[in-house]
Amino acid sequence: MDFTGRTVIVTGAGSGIGRATARLFADAGARVLGVGRRADALKETAAGHPAIAVHPGDLRVPGTAREVTDMAISRWGRLDVLVNNAGATKMMPLAETTAEGIADLFDLNVTAPSLLSSAALPHLRQAKGTIVNVSSTYGHRPLPGAAHYAASKAALEHLTRTWAVELAAEGVRVNALAPGPTESEALTAAGLPQSAVDQIKRDEASRIPLGRRGTPEEAATWILRLADPGTTWLTGQILTLDGGLELT
Repeated sequence: MDFTGRTVIVTGAGSGIGRATARLFADAGARVLGVGRRADALKETAAGHPAIAVHPGDLRVPGTAREVTDMAISRWGRLDVLVNNAGATKMMPLAETTAEGIADLFDLNVTAPSLLSSAALPHLRQAKGTIVNVSSTYGHRPLPGAAHYAASKAALEHLTRTWAVELAAEGVRVNALAPGPTESEALTAAGLPQSAVDQIKRDEASRIPLGRRGTPEEAATWILRLADPGTTWLTGQILTLDGGLELT
């Protein structure tokens, strides 16, 4: 996979899959703009990778999507790949569901990638570029206790299919990666105590046929494959990468 001369935006680049993806694109020759809410984490992502520039910002704030795309274009003059990786996980059983909790999930997991994709679209059209959305295996399977998180990822998967049809005539491909349980900070960021995080990780690993959780680097590899300029006839697909969990 050779991305020399191409420009990539990766959201949620401060940790986990986003960090691994930004670094792997840079290693493949791309110029990368890493976006996230934590400036210090973004600096760690870019450390030792001169091809990675960073832009701290909250994609839920009006105007941030335009700022991000303008920065990429002003710096490099083109945009070839948009990776919508930023997202949030929230445990919220039905009995504890609140309007604020639902809105928070959908603001980051659905509205933010929609607005950033819209802002990036004129440039992706010019480059005949591609969008890769990062969903979850729970975008198409139940997740008791976190139904609204799963629903937000299901929405992102349907957006992927619909945008793929909408943009195909313009040469813009849209696909999604749906990782299963992956080593990241997501569970801790969801506010769970460490004991609960450890138990969830053990339970998840025991249900995965390959016997373990995935790594950010494994997910990043498939994001690059979906975005690969040589992958010219693949669009509207949701690739599940979960060690066989979907089969259980």
